[in-house]
Amino acid sequence: MFDTMTFTKIVGGLCGALLIFLMGKWAAESLYHTGGGHHGEEHAAGFAIQVEEAEPVEEEEVDFAALMASADAGKGERVWGKCRACHKLDGSDAVGPHLDGVVGRDVGAAAGFGYSGALSEAADVWTPENLFAFLEDPRGYAPGTSMGFAGLPKAEDRVNLIAYLQTTGG
Repeated sequence: MFDTMTFTKIVGGLCGALLIFLMGKWAAESLYHTGGGHHGEEHAAGFAIQVEEAEPVEEEEVDFAALMASADAGKGERVWGKCRACHKLDGSDAVGPHLDGVVGRDVGAAAGFGYSGALSEAADVWTPENLFAFLEDPRGYAPGTSMGFAGLPKAEDRVNLIAYLQTTGG
């Protein structure tokens, strides 16, 4: 069944496949080679794109009192939809602690909920100012918190949510 000619064909096929693979590699390297240089020098793994340096943009100061004065609890209720996946307003805990009456409540004070230690180090009471800073970037405000929410980048959304949370009982 296995004679010398069959064995020769198999070895020839493997050698041919290896040759095609090596030629393809050589062709790809010659097409995508990005820099002059010799063996041992570092080569870039792509093409450099020249860009002009932009001037640093200064962040504008947010007047928190003016924002809170213009806050709309109705719009905050719509923003609450982002929080609803993990929090409740009926006094029961979910993935996160209940948030009814959270404004003015001590940090980590929802009875029966296992908080991470990072929150109690960040603040003592959930004042509107503390909530405003926390809601912008929870992990930046309280590094090590177990809250996986990325935050609310728009200041208007944060104050509207705080205004809505102020209307919830506690």
